[in-house]
Amino acid sequence: MLRIIILLVFVFLIDWYSYQAFATLFPEQNWIKIGFWIFSISVYLFAAYGFLTFSRSSPTPNFGRLISLLVLSLIPKLIILAFLFGEDLVRFLTGTYQYLTGNHEGDFLAERRKFISQTALVISAIPFLGILHGVLIGKYRYRVIHHTLEFDDLPEEFDCFTITQISDIHSGSFDNKKKLEYGIELINEQGSDVILFTGDLVNNQAIEMEPWIETFKKLEAPMGIYSILGNHDYGDYVSWPSKEAKAANMQRLYKIQKELGFTLLRNENVKLERKGASIDLIGIENWGKGFGQYGDLKKATANLSDQSFKILMSHDPSHFDEEVKNFSQFIHLTLSGHTHGMQFGIEIPGFIKWSPVSLRYPKWAGLYEELGRYLYINRGFGFLAFAGRVGIWPEITVIKLKRK
Repeated sequence: MLRIIILLVFVFLIDWYSYQAFATLFPEQNWIKIGFWIFSISVYLFAAYGFLTFSRSSPTPNFGRLISLLVLSLIPKLIILAFLFGEDLVRFLTGTYQYLTGNHEGDFLAERRKFISQTALVISAIPFLGILHGVLIGKYRYRVIHHTLEFDDLPEEFDCFTITQISDIHSGSFDNKKKLEYGIELINEQGSDVILFTGDLVNNQAIEMEPWIETFKKLEAPMGIYSILGNHDYGDYVSWPSKEAKAANMQRLYKIQKELGFTLLRNENVKLERKGASIDLIGIENWGKGFGQYGDLKKATANLSDQSFKILMSHDPSHFDEEVKNFSQFIHLTLSGHTHGMQFGIEIPGFIKWSPVSLRYPKWAGLYEELGRYLYINRGFGFLAFAGRVGIWPEITVIKLKRK
C-alpha cells in the first residue's frame, strides 16, 4: 500500500509541475490548460483499464499501445519536472541563504520562472516528437546493414557466401500487414544464399503467428531458411491452465516453423554444402545469463570436426561471453539477437552508440570480435512491449563471408 501511495504522489508531482510550465507560459489560454488535464487524465484512465484487464494468459497488442502511450506522456513530463523542481530547489536554497545571512536584496523574478518553463517545454518536445515518430513510423522503419567478414580458413567454395540474418520477429505485436509485407520483400531483395532467424518468433504463444503465416511463407533463399528458439518462444511468461496446454503450445510452434519453411535447429547442426565443400551451421536452444538455459553447446557440436568452419545461432548474446568464446571448438561466427537495442537509443556511426540496454549487456548490438571469434547481434525485426522504436530501427543484416 505504501508503494502505491508513493507512486501516486510521484505521478501527481509530475503532472503538477508539467501543468505549472504550461500555466506560466499560457496564463490566458484556458483551453490549453484544460486540454493538458484532459490528456493526462485520459492517459491514466486508459492505463488503469489496461492493467486491470490485462491477462497473462492472452496478452494482446493493445498492451503494447498502452505502454507506448504511457511512455509518450511521462518521459516529456519527467524532463519538465527535472527543470522546474531543480529551479524550485535553487530558489529554496538561495532564499534560505539570504534569510540566514540577512541579505534580502535579491528577489525571485517571474521572468526567470517563465524562461525555465519555456526551456523545459522546448527540450521535452524533442523526446515527445521522437517517441511519437517511433510509435507511428519507427517500428516499421526497416534498415539493411551490411558487413563483410574475412577468414583465413573459410573454404574457397564459400568465398562471397552471403547470409541474411533476422531476429526477434515477435509476431504478436504486429499491427500493420502492408508494412510487414514490405519488410519481407526487403529481406528477399537481398538475394542471400541463406536466411538465418535467431529466435523469438512470438511474444508468448504460438497462436500469435497464425495471422502472419502466409506473409512469412514468402521468405526464400536458395540454400534454405534456418531458425532457433528464443526465450519468448517457450511460453514461460504467461499463465497456462496446465502443463499439457503449455506443451501443446510448443508442439504448435514447432509445426508453424515447418509451415513457414524454416528448419528449426534444437541443439543440433547441419552442413551447408556448396560446390563440393561444406561449413557447419549450429543452432542451439535459448541460453541466456539470467534467462532460461535450454541450450547445450556440447551436444550441438558433438559430431563436428575441430577443423571445420562453424557458424553458431544462439539467441542471447550473453552466451558468447559465458561459453562460446572459450569453447573447446573454435566457432568462427556467432549470430544473436534478444536485446532489441531496447528499441531506444542513439546511434550515429563513428560518433556515438548508446542504449539503456548497454547497462545490462556489454555487447548489445552490431559486430564484436574477441579471441579471433566474431559475434553479431541483430537489433531485431519486430518490437515488444513498447510498440515503437526510437533511434534503434528494425534490422535486416546481410553478412558476406570472404576468404583472406
